[in-house]
Amino acid sequence: MTRSRPAVLSYNVAALLRSAPGAERRYAVEVEGLPIGDGVRLAAPIAGEVRLSRTGRSILARADLSTAIDAYCSRCLREVVAPIDVTIEEVALPTIDINSGLPIDPTAEPDALRLDEHHELDLDGPVREAIVLAEPIALLCRLDCRGLCVVCGADLNSDPQHGHDEDDIDPRLAALAEWRDHAEPH
Repeated sequence: MTRSRPAVLSYNVAALLRSAPGAERRYAVEVEGLPIGDGVRLAAPIAGEVRLSRTGRSILARADLSTAIDAYCSRCLREVVAPIDVTIEEVALPTIDINSGLPIDPTAEPDALRLDEHHELDLDGPVREAIVLAEPIALLCRLDCRGLCVVCGADLNSDPQHGHDEDDIDPRLAALAEWRDHAEPH
């Protein structure tokens, strides 16, 4: 039998489920080492606050979190650290009735976030998803990044005077240039 990794952002909400609607609990977050996946690596701990509120039939989880990820500049491919701020708002439904101990039918809302049978709320998944979705599409090391030379791949930020003669061509593309010269009508 394999053991699954324990949840990092997990909260027992049994006492909160027994509270009146509107009751709230706040938790400071300082998490290191949460695997994000999909090639995304954390460069800083996840920090912030989680607020759990009792609603009429569920727990409303709100979190304001910040972290940073290791990434690469989309123009020059230098390693950069990108700050990430996320806000999460999730409604979590119980799987077991807190008063009777009987299971609650999950088919009415199959896509809802669920508390486990011990009334634990696991926010690892929603936090991972929010961080992945907040990753910048085209991250830059700086706004005026010049990128790489399209001919030789040199970093144009390091050598602003870099240039090539018009006849210079990447040797891997020489055959295409030769084909182009013969294919063009004279």
